Amino acid sequence: MFPTSFLALVLLVAGVIVLFKTVRMVPQGFEWTVERFGKYTHTLDPGLHFLIPVVYGVGRKVNMMEQVLDVPSQEVITKDNAVVRVDGVVFFQVLDAAKAAYEVANLEVASIALVQTNIRTVIGSMDLDESLSNRERINAQLLNVVDHATSPWGIKVTRIEIRDIQPPRDLVDSMARQMKAERDRRAVILEAEGHRSSEILRAEGDKQAAILQAEGQKEAAFREAEARERLAEAEAKATQMVSEAIANGDVQAINYFVAQKYVEAFKELATAPNQKFVLMPMEASGIIGSIAGIAELAKEALGKQQGATATRLARGAQPPRMGD
Repeated sequence: MFPTSFLALVLLVAGVIVLFKTVRMVPQGFEWTVERFGKYTHTLDPGLHFLIPVVYGVGRKVNMMEQVLDVPSQEVITKDNAVVRVDGVVFFQVLDAAKAAYEVANLEVASIALVQTNIRTVIGSMDLDESLSNRERINAQLLNVVDHATSPWGIKVTRIEIRDIQPPRDLVDSMARQMKAERDRRAVILEAEGHRSSEILRAEGDKQAAILQAEGQKEAAFREAEARERLAEAEAKATQMVSEAIANGDVQAINYFVAQKYVEAFKELATAPNQKFVLMPMEASGIIGSIAGIAELAKEALGKQQGATATRLARGAQPPRMGD
């Protein structure tokens, strides 16, 4: 009884093991390689599959999703003999599970070693300044070389990114001093250009101001000359009118003319910018007396003129007599 139960139990366990070896379920994002007596035959896609136990077996379980590898930091010598530390990341995806499983022993280690080698090659062909400022160019060159080199392994390198390029500390300090000196130089140049521009604008402003001032003085002189000319014409006309009035026997005209000139002269003297006081007699009788004296002279001159006129008339012709 006991041997029979033990045999049944052994057969049950063996059946379960055979069932698990026969039914294979591949998860999404993976592909499994199938081997027959240790030789690759085909690849299992995601889903349910059945394999004959003992004859067929699963060889490698390959991840078909895009993967990321960290590239360890390493020291690289640039073209101008500067030592920098460089690290990065690699993004790749397996396209052929069989090649990735059987063409290379350790896919990740081989990929990292290939990337590190090409990093030394690419950065070693550049100067330090060029390597620091052309990171996109470095990434493109690395991607082109590494993708071509890993193509036989059944993978596709989608992107390579250089994360950090660290120059030595003393070199960083030197670059900082150089950058500061360059900025100071630019600041001095900009300040000098600004000063030059301001001086040019100031000179232009002075020039325009001098031109406008000269034009203003010219216009003022012209207006002043015109005013003096008009005033002289008015004085001449007034003098002519007074002379004609005197000639016609109007003595009051010269009285008005002399009184007006007297008052204007006294006004000019009173309003002159002088720090001293000027005291003059303000009696109206003085002015009237002066005018009266001038009037007497005018009368005498008028009488002489009338006498001369009468003499000329007497010499020239006899006046008509009464009764003729």
